[in-house]
Amino acid sequence: MFRPGPVPDSMTTSAPIPRILLADCDQMFVAVARRADPEGAGKARLLVVGGSAKSRGVVCSASWEAREYGLRAGMPIARAVRLCPEAMFVPVPGRECHQAHRAIRAELERWTPEVHPASVDEFYLDLTGTERLYRDEPLELTARRVRAGVLEATGFTLSIGGATNRMIAKMAAERAKPRPKSGATGVLVVPPGEEAAFMAERDLAEIPGVGPRLQTELKKRALVRVRDALPLDQETLVRWFGRGTGGWLYRCIRGEGSAELALEPASRSISRETTFSRDLASDEAIESRLLRLLTELAAELRRDGQATRCVTVKLRDQDFRTRQAGRTLPEALSTDRALFEVARALLRTLRQRRQTPARLVGVSFSALESQAGPAQLELLRASSEMETPRDRQLAEAVDRIGRKHGRGAIRPARLSDAPPSSRIHLGFTPPR
Repeated sequence: MFRPGPVPDSMTTSAPIPRILLADCDQMFVAVARRADPEGAGKARLLVVGGSAKSRGVVCSASWEAREYGLRAGMPIARAVRLCPEAMFVPVPGRECHQAHRAIRAELERWTPEVHPASVDEFYLDLTGTERLYRDEPLELTARRVRAGVLEATGFTLSIGGATNRMIAKMAAERAKPRPKSGATGVLVVPPGEEAAFMAERDLAEIPGVGPRLQTELKKRALVRVRDALPLDQETLVRWFGRGTGGWLYRCIRGEGSAELALEPASRSISRETTFSRDLASDEAIESRLLRLLTELAAELRRDGQATRCVTVKLRDQDFRTRQAGRTLPEALSTDRALFEVARALLRTLRQRRQTPARLVGVSFSALESQAGPAQLELLRASSEMETPRDRQLAEAVDRIGRKHGRGAIRPARLSDAPPSSRIHLGFTPPR
């Protein structure tokens, strides 16, 4: 397979036309669930990923066959069961999905170092200025070779959209998905200069960011297709939908968007949440669930060589009211004990404000930073009051055991269902 070589001396220095790809892994959660359980989920034609049939979570993804019953992402599992009772319902294989994410990203980075994950299953690639590197081949051909390379290296198929800006690349990727009877082939590139023509054939609901509420407002004014809105001037759209939304919509329907992909490090985040099988009223029970999520998330954080400066705890009450509390930290943390101290305090604040049974708890880390090496860490954190050398030694020991024996081989005693004599403690039992 051809890979880029040195930049020719004769390459032009004029501003190149943006060449943006959006690579979307086709039904990643379904594909990973089938790999994780080839004899069960792997043989289920009607497969729903998100939780068991009796859980109170929501659909994360569903096979194409299941979607024909009206299932969609974000739908409550209970409703999905009513629509498609014959389907097999399985939890999200979180660890395996992150492994798939890293494998796909590693292959994409062989084509360009400018790979920017938009989610666990979506990646933006910036190929701007690479025409000569790829021997002036059409962007569509490059996209097809990228797709073939990822399939060969990982076994996962991608749908790839290409354009001069992010918005159209994402919309093109959506239309490139090889859905049953769609006739799509997995790649769709909108050539430079054809952005407006591409948009003119779309529904307004296809534009990323046009959610259900805005769709309702648009339909009230008989605006369904992009063509319906094109005759309107910007002042009218601003008057109807506000300065921010109206101006943004005016640009979108004309195919105008940004080609800038780089994100500030502080905008990156990782999160975990769980919906309880029954509402929990006990503070101790909710804290235990939070601890389980946090230890899993902290292990992922350290595995990627990162630390966090911002912790946020999410709580959804019995009546579906969702509340959050967050804290920005004076230093970046990565160990279970230090992070749990912060998260538990945030949870207790939320519970004190409203003492009612809860149905969901979640935790997220943002403002992520790369960790320094061990020697640097000791120098930088010698005076730390939040995270001690013992915390870091314990985290390293836990991670070593996890790599050798698998995730869950060691965990806080508070979470262990095993008899006390069989538990591995390593000194971490969070105070009550």
